[in-house]
Amino acid sequence: MIAEDKRKIAVLGAGSVGTASAYALMISGLVSEITLVDIDRKKAEGEAMDLAHGASFISPIKIYAGEYEDCHNADIIVYTAGASQKPGETRLDLIQKNLAVLREVLPRIISPGSGSILLMVSNPVDVLTYAALRITGLTPNRVLGSGTVLDSSRFRYKISEKCRVEARNIHAYVVGEHGDSEVPLWSLANIAGLPVEDFCRMHGIPCLDREEVSSQVRKAGYEIINRKGATYYAIGLAVRRICESIIRDENSVLTVSGLLDGEYGLKDVCLSLPSVVNRAGRVRALEVPLTEQERTALLKSASLLREALEDADLGDTGHVFSLAGQNGADRTEAQNMVLH
Repeated sequence: MIAEDKRKIAVLGAGSVGTASAYALMISGLVSEITLVDIDRKKAEGEAMDLAHGASFISPIKIYAGEYEDCHNADIIVYTAGASQKPGETRLDLIQKNLAVLREVLPRIISPGSGSILLMVSNPVDVLTYAALRITGLTPNRVLGSGTVLDSSRFRYKISEKCRVEARNIHAYVVGEHGDSEVPLWSLANIAGLPVEDFCRMHGIPCLDREEVSSQVRKAGYEIINRKGATYYAIGLAVRRICESIIRDENSVLTVSGLLDGEYGLKDVCLSLPSVVNRAGRVRALEVPLTEQERTALLKSASLLREALEDADLGDTGHVFSLAGQNGADRTEAQNMVLH
């Protein structure tokens, strides 16, 4: 459990995504301590100094550049390390490069008996979330990915833009892979409880072109990368939102990525579904009603991710620490749900 008087987050990776996440967390007032850890120590120090110099404008907080060992007692470890997506690359193109980094770094940031929650943000986030589960042996609720939390926000933004309604008043989810096979759930999208098409019809707004909006949401990351080289502000806010739900024990429903255990008949793959997130992490995925078309698209997305995992050839990854170091209940859960 996260103690009320000690809320520490370790951000692994002091690149654009890591520092944007640290900044969003810093100004949120959620935590009392943030450590930035990067293989480039000087970069981490510079970023920490820049952030810390704003101390007089925010709630009291300790911000510093740390070592890998400083992650051991963090309540949440935000993993943003690895190669970033370049113009022309898909998220799945990054698999081998970022798996190599993951295998090297995880043993240094996760300690035996760790109570940390590991939040994976680096791409391809679904594959790396699954790999992190395999490598660490942590129980599935304590390893989650940022998944399609950002994609769902993009979906809501596009609907809000077309319908001229504030984005926070729109409920809409994107599920599946955080990537090209992601699935916007139009059947559940609503404004004030009204299906989007009904709302538009009642207010004389031209109906949205579903394919156009879905394509814009799916390609949003590529469009930004083509223009400025990287995306980081919005994902930083998404990280803050996920951490907020954990720190405050909110039981919020967020489309984080995690291990499936029979939802829609799927197992042994990590992808995003609306899920309950609280102090224990991702505690429950919700099997929401889908149209036949949406279900088919979700199964296809899962199949593509399974193929990516097979191509990655994770093999016998081993564990950072022995399952014998966990209590009996946790050990049984880990064996049943992580080791396949």
